[in-house]
Amino acid sequence: MRVLERALAAYVAAVDAEGLAAHGVNVLVGDETVEHRWRSDDRVDLHSVSKGVAALAVGMAVDEGLLALETTAGELLPELATGRGCAAVTVRQLLTMTSGIDFAWFAQQPVPWPDIAGEMLGRDVTGTPGATFQYSDASTYVVLRMLRAATSVDVRDWLLPRLFEPLGIDDPQWRRCPLGHPLGGSGLLLRTSELGRTALLLRDEGAWQGRQLVSPRWIRAMHAADPVHPSWTATGAPSASDFHHYGLAIWEGPADCWRLDGLYGQYVVIDAASAVAVAITAHEEARDARLVELVAEVLLPQL
Repeated sequence: MRVLERALAAYVAAVDAEGLAAHGVNVLVGDETVEHRWRSDDRVDLHSVSKGVAALAVGMAVDEGLLALETTAGELLPELATGRGCAAVTVRQLLTMTSGIDFAWFAQQPVPWPDIAGEMLGRDVTGTPGATFQYSDASTYVVLRMLRAATSVDVRDWLLPRLFEPLGIDDPQWRRCPLGHPLGGSGLLLRTSELGRTALLLRDEGAWQGRQLVSPRWIRAMHAADPVHPSWTATGAPSASDFHHYGLAIWEGPADCWRLDGLYGQYVVIDAASAVAVAITAHEEARDARLVELVAEVLLPQL
């Protein structure tokens, strides 16, 4: 049995031993890929892993000169009435969850307002923009509304030729708000294998089969490895926690890795030093964090 296959077998055994409700895992090392399925490879809601795909979309728009990290909500959404300080909130602040707006809405919650973006931006900035961390699906939703304004195209449709079709992801669906816009921070439905290809794109700094879909500089910025975004955002979580630092839709950890992290066990884990990318889908309601902890504890040490 090859090293990669042994590592995967050890991970699968550990997941089974703990009774975790995983759906599938793809492990990509160099040019090799192995996978395991606990159930059929159906499309599932990636929950907050969707934020990483939203950040890739923004990076592509930045590469095309359509907007910048410092572009403000007021510039792209002038039709929305804004509360004190909200017109100056930037793409960077929204992606790093540091807008300073107290509005913690998530996609599984009701939408009692006419417009999620209008409700968020209609409130006053009460924290320190760029520093006060509050995790929320609404922040990513507003970013994608800004992207829609910058491109004049539905975000999912705009991504078809730029991201989804090159990765072989056919007709993906992104759950939508009552106004018809993608939820952004949640709701993208992909298969484990499709998420694995997205993981490979992240690991390879935006390159896919000889094409550069998004710039390496943007991928490095997402995980705080570039002067565009020189440091992680401190979230206020304990320093030993894997939720202590946040980038542009990316969490630091486990160990020396960085990851996309979605509810119930949706993960992309990148260990750049070892050229490893891992994609996981699951529906583990009680101990979903163990799925990614076992990547660091069991899988990576064998590679």
